[in-house]
Amino acid sequence: MKLKYKNDPVRFALVFVALFVGFYYFNIFYLGITSPGNHYSVFLDEHLNYIQWLTLGLLWCSKKALIVLGYNTITNDQDLLVAGYNHIKVAYSCLGLGVMSFLAAFSIAYPKPVKEKWIFFIAGILVVQLLNVVRFVLLALYWDMRTTKIIDHHTIFNIVIYIIILVGIYFWTKRDFATTKKA
Repeated sequence: MKLKYKNDPVRFALVFVALFVGFYYFNIFYLGITSPGNHYSVFLDEHLNYIQWLTLGLLWCSKKALIVLGYNTITNDQDLLVAGYNHIKVAYSCLGLGVMSFLAAFSIAYPKPVKEKWIFFIAGILVVQLLNVVRFVLLALYWDMRTTKIIDHHTIFNIVIYIIILVGIYFWTKRDFATTKKA
């Protein structure tokens, strides 16, 4: 059974904005309850801390990439040090959770079959996190902290990622517009 308003752009916009805001602020809320402080949950922090898992996964992948490239590295739960080069600290803002919230909201809100939504979402997340690993590797090797006042690598990364996402969205949705023009 098809929904009567499935292709309504207003419905899409409302669902997208609601989902994005929900996902985005849920991540911030979850960071708050898994960080020691006022409303800290030991259970969630120790057993269901997906933010820490993502941090550790990105650090592990970055470390492995640097080892393959021949560099000596040291990591802990937040830091990556390349011997003779740089040290980076991976903060919440480095994880791309806002970008992933955008991708999830768009994938769910856009009127396509569920299988296509999953493929687009998973492919998008993999691309974002692969580029995040590349960013960490480049920062660990080449970032000069004196340029932080001139160039913010978070802003550059976000611009690049959103351009890639918009190109991906264009091609993902292009087929739908071509189909409706033929009909």
